[in-house]
Amino acid sequence: MVEPETFTFLADLTMNNRKVWMDAHREERDDALRNFTGIATTLHDYADRFDHNVAEARFKPKQSYSKFFQEARERVGPGLYRTDVDVFANAGNPTESVGYYLHIEPGNCHAGAGLFHPSKAALASLRRCMVDDPQGIKELVNEPEFKEMFADGIVTRKVLNTVPDGFDKNDPAAKYLKMVGLGCHRDLPDALLLEDDVIEQLIDIFRLASPLVRYFE
Repeated sequence: MVEPETFTFLADLTMNNRKVWMDAHREERDDALRNFTGIATTLHDYADRFDHNVAEARFKPKQSYSKFFQEARERVGPGLYRTDVDVFANAGNPTESVGYYLHIEPGNCHAGAGLFHPSKAALASLRRCMVDDPQGIKELVNEPEFKEMFADGIVTRKVLNTVPDGFDKNDPAAKYLKMVGLGCHRDLPDALLLEDDVIEQLIDIFRLASPLVRYFE
């Protein structure tokens, strides 16, 4: 699934996060990009086994993985480039719609579902869903199979100190309203992702994450 050279490239990029280095290693970068597209294609090909909406959606290679270059306003960390990549399996645009993903980062790989970098409009949509149906998300995270697969429950990249303006601090979904993007994930060892048959485990992860995706549809 993930090529050993892809892990090597990402590890080297972590140590050399500069334009001059990236320019000198375009061939390795392009090989990694082809690997990401291949992984996304595989996820789409197997999507009937975890989400029919993804299987029926048109595959869009240019939207199938996060990009290396970081815009200044979206930059995470000091580097010019991301040193991790998310490969997506979505029925919609992965920056606007909750969907499935495989996070590839040496020593920190995981898979699950969510929308962690939503646009302003997408974040507002997530919050409306939770306000309209707080019981639904509570039942979802307490479902035994979901809890077993995703021990950390619902996770986020950023938590606000208070609920956003316009929302009740005592809202039943207040815990989740403070999240700027959210999802669930299952940690995976790097070595496992080198195996072609890891797709079977990814299918199981995505299948158990699918209620979260449907909740936000």
